[in-house]
Amino acid sequence: MGVAKRMRGSDQPTALRRRGLLLAIGAAALPAPALAQGAARPRLPLVVLDPGHGGRDPGAIGAAGTQEKQVTLALALDIRRALEGAGRCRVALTRSGDSFVPLKRRVDMAREREAALLLSIHADAAPREHAAQARGASVYTLSETASDPLAAALARRENLADRAGGLRLPSVSPEVQRILLSLMRQETRAGSERLARLAVNALDDDVPLLRQPLRRAGFVVLKAPDVPSALVECGFLSHPTDEAALRQPRHRARIANALTEAVHGFLGRRSLAARDDDARLG
Repeated sequence: MGVAKRMRGSDQPTALRRRGLLLAIGAAALPAPALAQGAARPRLPLVVLDPGHGGRDPGAIGAAGTQEKQVTLALALDIRRALEGAGRCRVALTRSGDSFVPLKRRVDMAREREAALLLSIHADAAPREHAAQARGASVYTLSETASDPLAAALARRENLADRAGGLRLPSVSPEVQRILLSLMRQETRAGSERLARLAVNALDDDVPLLRQPLRRAGFVVLKAPDVPSALVECGFLSHPTDEAALRQPRHRARIANALTEAVHGFLGRRSLAARDDDARLG
């Protein structure tokens, strides 16, 4: 598929480096007591899973009546069970039932909780002009310029609102804040690309992939400037073979296991160190 197998990530995740940037640039603005506080017990990194659609928004609907909102929730619950079973991270879902959650709120949930990453789960329907060839899983990162017409069409279909504001920056000059925001966006973009490559590599072992499976588009849910994010299209409900597969628990389990592997690869040693500390401290 043109994507190198088992790409090895750095030992220091993007979320940790991002917080290092905040400390380095904002240290002069912090009161001395805040810097002198004792080191807190490390917490397991938080992974936010975002099952697409829900409630009054069914998402795509396949020819056999399969609703995207049902598939995405089932997949997210499978991934949560696998991640929690491994004990290397905490997991939160943007929805755990059949409820409607606006796109802005999904992004806010990850940012407010200082998530290490956000993984948005979908199973869309391709536009009619792409329906014949659109089959298999693919992974998207954010770009205002779509990588191809199909990516652009899917992003237009998903996006209902845009995202702006809300960053918590240190009390420093506007010029320093602009520098910090630029550095933060660069770190987040690099982390998102790494997460997407890990996801494609893991999925490639277990499920069919769309041609050119690593793609970019302007999905709103990927627009957090400080949380690495990727959107996984687990297949196309507009294709009868994909729809039939996504209805099968065994196929969904393969996807969940692959994405669990990708998350663990992204979190790297940070999650193992936090888990070991938790075990030692009881």
